[in-house]
Amino acid sequence: MGRRPDSRSVGRSDGMLRLPSFRYLRPTTLSEALRMKSDAGPEGTYVAGGTDLYPNMKRRQQEPKTVISLMGVPELKATVGTVLGAGLTLSELSVLQSFRRSYPAVVQAATLVSTPLLRNMGTLGGNLCLDTRCNYYDQTYEWRKAIDFCMKKDGHICWVAPSSPRCWAVTSSDIAPVMVALGAEYLLAGPAGERVVPAARFYNNDGINYLTKQPDEVLVEVRLPPPAARGAWDAVYHKLRRRGSFDFPVLGVAAWVRWEGEGEGDGDRVADARVVLGGVASWPQEIPEAATALRGSTLAPEAIAAAADAAYRPAKPMDNTDFDLSWRKQMTRVYVTRALTELAHRRSTTT
Repeated sequence: MGRRPDSRSVGRSDGMLRLPSFRYLRPTTLSEALRMKSDAGPEGTYVAGGTDLYPNMKRRQQEPKTVISLMGVPELKATVGTVLGAGLTLSELSVLQSFRRSYPAVVQAATLVSTPLLRNMGTLGGNLCLDTRCNYYDQTYEWRKAIDFCMKKDGHICWVAPSSPRCWAVTSSDIAPVMVALGAEYLLAGPAGERVVPAARFYNNDGINYLTKQPDEVLVEVRLPPPAARGAWDAVYHKLRRRGSFDFPVLGVAAWVRWEGEGEGDGDRVADARVVLGGVASWPQEIPEAATALRGSTLAPEAIAAAADAAYRPAKPMDNTDFDLSWRKQMTRVYVTRALTELAHRRSTTT
């Protein structure tokens, strides 16, 4: 095949590429947006902040004829209690004082997305629905044409795993692993009405069909679990990337624990836990074996090491993002250890 693409240069020419011609619509209500999408059919698509769609359109990865903006729909901005409107920008989300106190892991993940400028544009819903990424996909049209395209767009072969019947592009969302770890739910609205989907069931482990959301549905809101009363549960998110900003995650670790009781010190044990990995598969990958290693423990170093080993074994990063894949797999153990150690430290300093 020749030289492997340098992931550090992927998409760097976006600023020199031009958007194709398209019709732009700006509804003011959710029902109007749904009607516009129905009229546009398969050639129409929704857009929120556009930080994902527009670069993809420049590279001809997505080619809608009609683009329907959701940024003028007030229903998508509503935030009440534990419900977050999907139209909130990441910057707006990060400064919500109530959520900074009650859901610091969500805010932490939001502030780690890209740069301040793009966080001012990008939305919560957009990040949760972010396209999967791959070095052989996130290139210009001419580059992709030179290798006869790839399975994800216009081709028939996954260049990461040529004998595979499926696409191995990886999830690139920072917030999605946190939502899966917290057990959040998503409200979707479409022509057939509304439905609520657990965050874990919103994603498929397939680089092309990576969402269970239908194309004509809109992600309206995210419903979070009740805030942790007296430290009943806690969560954290850690991200690996080459630079301290801008870059997509090549590994994300979201860890959540629920404590058995309200006791103090070493009497506190883990009643339940979730460890979710981002950037190593086409979906936020929950690791049940890691949770099993933590239940009943006090998050002592031995239990943390066992959970980190459990997360390391099923993590199978492919050679389609930044860094060497074997090193990224090793970092799974390191970052799970760091995330759980932070939770243990926070517990010990608050009880």
